[in-house]
Parts: sequence; C-alpha cells; structure tokens
Amino acid sequence: MKKYISYIALILAGVILVSCHKDKFDYKPGYVGRSKITTYPIITVKGSDYVLVTKGGTYNDPGATAKAGAEDVEVKSSTINVNVAGVYTQTYTATNVDGFSATATRHVVVYDTDAGAAAHDYSGNYARNTNGSVVEVTKIAPGVYSVFNPGGAPGTDLTVIAFNDTGTDFYIPQQNASDGSPTSSSQETSVPAPGGKLAGFNWVIINPTYGPALRIFSKI
Repeated sequence: MKKYISYIALILAGVILVSCHKDKFDYKPGYVGRSKITTYPIITVKGSDYVLVTKGGTYNDPGATAKAGAEDVEVKSSTINVNVAGVYTQTYTATNVDGFSATATRHVVVYDTDAGAAAHDYSGNYARNTNGSVVEVTKIAPGVYSVFNPGGAPGTDLTVIAFNDTGTDFYIPQQNASDGSPTSSSQETSVPAPGGKLAGFNWVIINPTYGPALRIFSKI
C-alpha cells in the first residue's frame, strides 16, 4: 500500500511541476504569433486651432509632427487658397510603415474686409427670442468673429466663424464647424446700432443637426 502511495505522490509532484512551468514563446520582433503589431501615428498640430490670413497674404503654416511609437513619421498637409476668402479646413496626414494613417486638422480663415466693416465691433452676448439661450460673439480680426452657440440651442458647444466683410452683413460662410459638421447660414438680416455695434441679427443655421427655423437674436 505504501508503495502505491509513493507512486501517486510522485505522479502528483510531476503534474504540479509541469503546471507551474511557464510556456516560452519565441516570436519574431514585432509579431505575436502570426499577427504583426502596428503602432498608429499620433499627430501633434502646432500653433492655434484657428489661423487668420488676409486675402492674398502669406499663410505661414505652423505645421505638425507625428510619431508612431518612438519613430518619427512624415506629415503631409493639404493646401490653402489664400486668394479666395473663406474658412478652410487644413488636414494633416501621417502614415506608418504598415500603411495605417491618422489625420488631424486646423481651421485657416482667409478674410477680405472693407474699411467700413473693419471698424465695426459686433462682440457681445445675444439672446434667442424663443428660449433665451445665449450666443457669444467675439471679434478676432477685422470683420471676423468667433461665434459660440450660433443656433441658440441649449447645451451646445458648437463654435463657428462669422464674417462682417462689408456693410452690416453678418453671416456664417460654408465651413466645418468646431465639431467637424458642415455649417453655414442663410436668410441673414442684422439690426445695426450706433458706434458700429449690432443690436441684433437673424439667420437660419444650415447644419445636419439643426432645423430650418429662422433664429432671432437680440443683444443683452
């Protein structure tokens, strides 16, 4: 009986030793089994998210850098037409050695404002007539304004660029808004106030998430 117990003990010890033994994997560098490991590029855009350029001026691209792991990756960028006013999205693209790409963007605002409009300052807060939601308008260049919550929609964090390039016109040119959605305005009217100010304005926001209502705002 003792002999059988000894045999059983030896077998159990062998099982325990085998169970505790770690498997050794001899994978090729950069692989797990037959699967190759790839590291996607991470792009860092230098400078501001919005860059301002006068029409016909020189755009000095602040540029961008990219890395895939510890490796530097070449960054290519789209071009900007500084001879046509508008709000452009500049796209930076980086591709790793395995052909996988990443993109990042910035906005480039090319503006062409006449002397009269350049003297205006429409900065301020404007309340929507239907719900009191506030639109924040900030002048960032002659005739160029950053507009937060352009639709007067509660809870939004959308920002767009609006132009007052001549007279009292105040409108949103076609652009990709801060969330990347295509946005512009139509049916714009403005209510001038003394001293180059604005008492109010109306517009329809053209955006996939907004309805066709005319939105009316008054300065507060």
